[in-house]
Amino acid sequence: MTGIWLKHQKISEALAKEIRSGGRRAGEQLPGEKALAQRFCVSRTTVRAALADLSDAGLIVTRSGKGSYVLFDGQPLDTPLGWAHALATQGISSRVQTIAVEEVNDDALAERLGVDSPVFVRVARIRELTEEGCVVSYERSFLPPVPGVRELPRQGPAEMSLTEVMRQAGLHPDHGEQRLGGRRINAREAELLRREPGDWFLDAQRTSYASDGFFVEHVVSLLDPEHFQMSLEFQGGG
Repeated sequence: MTGIWLKHQKISEALAKEIRSGGRRAGEQLPGEKALAQRFCVSRTTVRAALADLSDAGLIVTRSGKGSYVLFDGQPLDTPLGWAHALATQGISSRVQTIAVEEVNDDALAERLGVDSPVFVRVARIRELTEEGCVVSYERSFLPPVPGVRELPRQGPAEMSLTEVMRQAGLHPDHGEQRLGGRRINAREAELLRREPGDWFLDAQRTSYASDGFFVEHVVSLLDPEHFQMSLEFQGGG
């Protein structure tokens, strides 16, 4: 047992170094178990243990029948490339459906964000995997009712690129914060996500501001933990 543990640990450390250094880029498919076993002169069982370590560390994702893909891309959690990029790096294509666009009044959210007006334009969307047809996220974006955004509710849930809408409205994220938790989804959320009430989902909330501190966007996302992971890095003891 000791020999096997040392071997698989050595393999996972070697592959982790390749991934973290950029030698293997996000979205790249790792060699198969047989190829890795030949490279490191070990059994496929040892390779599986090493891959499991890399998966637990958030460096790779393994999809049944497709192989293992590099997940780590060195990007911060609040990357502007968004969830579509995060999925694409795993070799997964997705599409977004806008299900509601409406003007809402939310005093509690305004107070929390430190903005004067409680009026927001809320855009609700679901994200679906193209090949599998399963919904992996339910996202609600709260935007300030600036020109170019406040007209959206009258247009209804038409196909749109929210990133492009924000760009044309002059809403350019510069900094912010993101929080991640987990909770069980309610009946309405389960209906939209095509799951069962009580299923466990990641609950991500991101708030973005422009370089001058102007509020840009607040996003609340329910994410399928089978397809989304969070990876944090730290250095030193301070």
